[in-house]
Amino acid sequence: MIKRKSKREIELMHEAGKLLANVHKELRQFIKPGVTTMEVENLVERYLAKHGATGEQKGYQGYEFTTCASINDEVCHGFPREEKLQEGDIVTVDMVVNLNGALADSAWTHPVGKISEEAERLLEVTKTSLYKSIEQAQVGNRIGDLGHAIQSYAEGEGYSVVRDFTGHGIGETIHEDPYIPHFGQAGKGARLKEGMVITIEPMINIGGYQSKMDQNNWTARTVDGSLSAQYEHTIAITKDGPLILTDQDQ
Repeated sequence: MIKRKSKREIELMHEAGKLLANVHKELRQFIKPGVTTMEVENLVERYLAKHGATGEQKGYQGYEFTTCASINDEVCHGFPREEKLQEGDIVTVDMVVNLNGALADSAWTHPVGKISEEAERLLEVTKTSLYKSIEQAQVGNRIGDLGHAIQSYAEGEGYSVVRDFTGHGIGETIHEDPYIPHFGQAGKGARLKEGMVITIEPMINIGGYQSKMDQNNWTARTVDGSLSAQYEHTIAITKDGPLILTDQDQ
């Protein structure tokens, strides 16, 4: 069942989203060659605690960390680790913030030092595909419009769209209905209504779209070893258009 949120609930989620956005802005400065993703994890935990928030992912279905940190060919759900990031890596940091019971979810792919033109282009296309989808997050549009915007743009640029993971509704829990595929047909699926809060989080690969699961049963990576990037925002559907609750430019 799709749950629509009140104006007050959206305001509270927006506060959580602003905090989450500020964490990513901190990480822009922090992530560089020689840093470990476990140090990223620890920074995020300290930052959230300082601001009266917690990481909702920690303990979720047995997951042990506040962040996911997915490096290079890892599509999503990479574990924080002591391995040092290298010049030219890309790392996606994904987290869900709980601030006074309100949740917000956002992933961002960060370059590590100077990255290749190929990687830079992947990040640019992935981010653009997210915002093209957000443009379609209008009252009366359908869920298929969101995925179609991503797929048509990314594939038109020569990239592939991961099929195995989707966006989702978010509210009292991390994952609620509806699920938001990042591919599909325009004009299909449930209608978007005022008060819905969803995540859009395309994972775009340089090579094929197929992914495989690591032995830890959490981390997914590209089958062909190609680079993968992801950008994610939490968005409220309002009568005045999409409201990005995790906007880093506020």
